[in-house]
Amino acid sequence: MDLRQLRYFVAVARERNFTRAAETLHIAQPPLSRQIQLLEGELGVPLIIRKTRPVRLTEAGRLFYEQSLQVLGRVEQMLAATRRVGLNQNSVLSIGFVASTLYGGLPSLVRKLRQHAPELDIQLLEMVSVQQIPALKEGRIDIGFGRLRHSDPNVIGTVLREERLVVAIPKGMSLAQDASPLRVAALAGQKVIVYPKEPRPGYADHVLNLLHSHDARPAEVQEVREIQTALGLVAAEAGLCIIPASARQIRSDVHYRLLDGKDATSPVILNHRVGDNSNYIDLVKQLIEEMYAEDPPWLDLEHNLLHRSLLSR
Repeated sequence: MDLRQLRYFVAVARERNFTRAAETLHIAQPPLSRQIQLLEGELGVPLIIRKTRPVRLTEAGRLFYEQSLQVLGRVEQMLAATRRVGLNQNSVLSIGFVASTLYGGLPSLVRKLRQHAPELDIQLLEMVSVQQIPALKEGRIDIGFGRLRHSDPNVIGTVLREERLVVAIPKGMSLAQDASPLRVAALAGQKVIVYPKEPRPGYADHVLNLLHSHDARPAEVQEVREIQTALGLVAAEAGLCIIPASARQIRSDVHYRLLDGKDATSPVILNHRVGDNSNYIDLVKQLIEEMYAEDPPWLDLEHNLLHRSLLSR
């Protein structure tokens, strides 16, 4: 498998037609079809249903299309950043993050970074917590914002806060008729939607372990890839979903209730390599301290049990 095959596949998936895809790629159709066949042969699964007009992607094809877009986008970022650094135009700071941190402090932090270090080329890479540790050790990212504690001796993990969890409930359910905190045990027998589906372990396992510890066995568990999908299914009355409190702003057409209990939280953790003496790591820590001192709305006491940075400890 090579980047050319990914670009060919993406073109077919976008155009939904081999002839038009070949025209956009400025190649003949037979070699395009041959490369897609080779790609499917290597993967061992069909990606495209050719009998329909326009052609359609299989389930595997849809997943591969999404991943291909991310890979090709990252390659373009890598090429551009490498050229800039090679020309002494920018320094690069790569930040890995879990999606839910976008609804807390990450956007504010990035804005502050751009103001204090305009020479920085900030690369933002969405990756789940379990992916961030190897990415740090391999140098693919410089810092990470995740939600899973770890014990890797090569990576320093600092818990910035413990964010309370809320349960998203379809508005038509009886549980949605009350706004008071809800016991985790009250979720027993409900259909529960968790994310991300993979890789594991991840936030989904954190939620399932919480339910298990309170003897709240779900009637059914549905796994999805993203928090946006999970909340969309809640709005469609397919089940309940437990999310960090700051992510409530994603949708307003579902009802949210805080979960009661000191263990009904999710940590926000800053990770970076041991021995990384970059001035930018120190700057990030300084800006986080300043940001927390400003008491932004997403850091309110009601939704954060531990609401101050631990960087100074």
